[in-house]
Amino acid sequence: MKSSRCMLLLASLIAGALSAQDAQVTPLMSKDLANFPGKEGLMITVVYPPGASDPIHRHNAHAFVYVLEGSIVMQVKGGKEITLTPGQSFYEGPNDIHTVGRNASTTKPAKFIVLLLKDKGAPVLVPVKPASASGASPKLDAGEKQRPQLRLEML
Repeated sequence: MKSSRCMLLLASLIAGALSAQDAQVTPLMSKDLANFPGKEGLMITVVYPPGASDPIHRHNAHAFVYVLEGSIVMQVKGGKEITLTPGQSFYEGPNDIHTVGRNASTTKPAKFIVLLLKDKGAPVLVPVKPASASGASPKLDAGEKQRPQLRLEML
């Protein structure tokens, strides 16, 4: 029962932080990290529909990404844009600004797992204004309209 309430609370917290409509986010597991007071691990799946992308954001967490299906394009401020395929992984640190996150395909969905190690109760995603994320993707710098963020899909 307590576990169900925790997942519902977690889902509502994610829903508040992720107001998006293109990508679908499903929480898989949340666990307090007993040896690290005030920290928690959160595992989610993200499905990008064809052509979906995220706005510029940060996680204020260690984020470990593992691609299950399709291919995704990722970039953090100051890093290179990379395309990941099934079996490949990506890391974002707590101070990184995630400037590019999108499905590499306009015809096939992409699915990946994200493991976040973060402060307990902290938001999963914090939007960043493009102007404060210099080094953003050229498409965003050129005025491309940002798509909505992520949508939570209840368990």
